[in-house]
Formats: sequence, C-alpha cells, structure tokens
Amino acid sequence: MTAGFVVAAPRSGAGKTTAALGLMRAFARRGVVVQPFKCGPDYIDPAFHGVATGRASFNLDGWAMSPAALAGLVAGHPAGLAIAEGVMGLFDGVGGRGATADIAALLGWPVVLVLDVTGQTETAAAIAAGLAGYRRDVAVAGVILNRVASARHLGLIAPAFERLGLKLFGALSDDPRLALPERHLGLVQASETAGIERHLDALATALEEKVDLDAVAACARPAKTGIVTDVPSFIDPPGQRVALASDRAFSFMYPHLLAHWRARGAEIRPFSPLADEAPAADADAVWLPGGYPELHAGALAGAACFRDGLRALAGRAVPIHGECGGYMVLGAGLEDAGGARHAMAGLLALETSFAQRRLHLGYRSARLAAACALGPAGTAILGHEFHYARALSVGDDPLVDCRDASGAVVAEAGARRGSVSGTFFHAIARGPS
Repeated sequence: MTAGFVVAAPRSGAGKTTAALGLMRAFARRGVVVQPFKCGPDYIDPAFHGVATGRASFNLDGWAMSPAALAGLVAGHPAGLAIAEGVMGLFDGVGGRGATADIAALLGWPVVLVLDVTGQTETAAAIAAGLAGYRRDVAVAGVILNRVASARHLGLIAPAFERLGLKLFGALSDDPRLALPERHLGLVQASETAGIERHLDALATALEEKVDLDAVAACARPAKTGIVTDVPSFIDPPGQRVALASDRAFSFMYPHLLAHWRARGAEIRPFSPLADEAPAADADAVWLPGGYPELHAGALAGAACFRDGLRALAGRAVPIHGECGGYMVLGAGLEDAGGARHAMAGLLALETSFAQRRLHLGYRSARLAAACALGPAGTAILGHEFHYARALSVGDDPLVDCRDASGAVVAEAGARRGSVSGTFFHAIARGPS
C-alpha cells in the first residue's frame, strides 16, 4: 500500500496546515503523485489539499468510520506518497476515539510533528519527547519547528533535540506572509482565497529552503496491510441522478461520499444556486450541502429559478435533503448577522438566525424516524455538527433522534415534510444497526 506519514501538532493553531500544505505542494512540484488526507470531519482543509496536489483529499475519521472503511479509503487511492494532515492535538479525540494518533496507529504511518516554539527554547524538546513517548503504537519520526524567531532562537532549541536523538527536519520562521486568511469555521475557502496558487508555491518554497524534504520522504512507511477492507459503511446514493448544489455557498461535501455514490453507479449533476440554476428536472434526488449561505442570503433569496426548481421536484415527491447551510436554505427564512431576514425556499418551516451567534460543535449519532434521502427509517447515521446559527423555530416533524458523542440527547432533531428533509449535522457514515 502507499507509503505515507501524518502531519500533527500538540494543539490547533500550531501550524500543521501550513506545514502540510507546504509539504504537499513541494513534493508535487518534484513530480511526486501525492495523495492528501485529512484526519477528522473537516471539509475546508481538504479543498486546499486538492489545489496543492491536484488530487481530491479524503477524510479519515476515526470516530465515524470503521477501520475497514479507513483502510479502504487509503487502499482505493494509491499514489507515490500519502500525506495526512491531523486534527486538533495529536492525541485529542472524543471518548477515546477519533484522535489523529488513532489514524497513525491504525495505518502504521509515522508522525511528522509540527511545534510552535513561540516563547520557548528547550521546553519544545520536552513537549516533543512527551508526545513521542506517550503511546507505543504511535511513532514520531521527527519534528518541524514553526515560528522560529531567529537563528539564535533556533540555536537555543536544536541542541536539546540532538541530546534526545529526535530528528529535527527543519524550522520555519515566524512569517505572517505564510498565514492563510481565516473566518469563524476555519480557513477562508480555497475557492475564495485570492492568489491561492502563488500562496501554495510560497509555502512550498519555504519548506524546500528550511526543511530536509529528503529526510521527510524517507520517514514515510507503507500503510499496514491485513486490515479487512470490506464494503465501506457509507451512506448509499439517494438516487440514480443526484442534483448537487455546488458553489461558494454550498461547498461542504465530503469527497468520500461522492466517490462512494459514483462507485455505486450514481450520476452527480452539480448546479449553482448562486447562479440561479435549478436542479436537473429529471433528478431522482437533490442534495444541498453546507457552506456559507449567510454570506449570500440576499442572492439566494432572489434566486427564483433555483427555488421554483426545488419546489417542482418536491411536488413530485423527489427526495430533497439539506445539511447545515443547505438545511437552512430549505427553510422559510434566514436572518443574517445584521438582523435582516431573507426568505428561503420555504419547503421546511425552519427559521434560523446568525444575529445572535451560538456555537454548535461535535459529533452526532442519529437514527432516522422516517425514510428520507439519508436512508430508510431506523437507519443509524454518524455525523458532525459545526455552525454558529440559532434555530428560532422548527415547525415540521423531527427527522432524527440525535445524541452527542457521549450519548447525551441533543436538541438537533432535523426536520422533514413529505420528501424534503434536513439536519444541522453533516452525515459521514452509517452507524451500527
């Protein structure tokens, strides 16, 4: 199987995305076929991975995906080198599941550790030593230092790594020009980032100048074999011809689901609500992913062809499903951050607001109360919720019984009316029956 490694850090914000993107781009510029992956439920970072490598990036989610499904995703996308970007801190999971370390251990890939050394010298080596020794099944191959202030700063740090015998792959300076713009859900989307190709090339150049890429490549190890790669427990396509909303307002779609749907023979037909395009009139199902509808609420409110097309399909009982932002757009109205209400499709009696932000974050385990685009009644679904919208009212039947990662009941129950359904969580895979 493909040789790879995992780029991880002790915490969020340490620079693992910067390092991962720079490595992906640098190796791709060398002519290596790089297969990117993202640990956890993120859908913004993988879009950057795709631009950096020219290949779709797939999520490896240790909480929602079985070991067989994880191994199948890796085996199904062979390449010259696999690079998986971690999520949060190396050992941070939920209830003992879902940590970056779990992916590294399962696949047998070593960890390239990124350390933000702002305000540190030898303490950086102590942190690295602690991480390297925390789990015997997780191997730290070496370290990339980030935000190094000067050559003198590096000189105060490096000897401690030499004494530990821990490989120092290189060091990146504290250069704000390497940072990518952010908004409340993480990075600004790759499709919205001006000069993204130039920025990725700048990251690659910085890595080429400051990091021993040959040593990093040499640490890669083939993914473990012997894991049974049965049919992944992913959600089946909701129809033969799936109309998929796809533009800057609807971009949070997991690539593994699309790949699974296509492998099952479904035809994906993208359309742009922002361009006032209607879903295909002969579609067997419509899927509205999440994204940033609140940033485009005015345009969506004026998209008459889009709304009319949805309503026509709903009138013929075609399954229509919305996730997070897509769910809000299927509702009656959306209030933007300034308090202005915008009329949405009106296929569900849902009113949402961004005027008073409230964070909703975490894994979700749900069971369908009725058949919908997600599957038959009783189907267990595992997903993830991450948004700042507030539901002011939900006037339709609940779609799911929903729990968090600890098993506690959460308010998110989605909604259903006829063939139209929606949830605030993004579905990742089927759960245990």
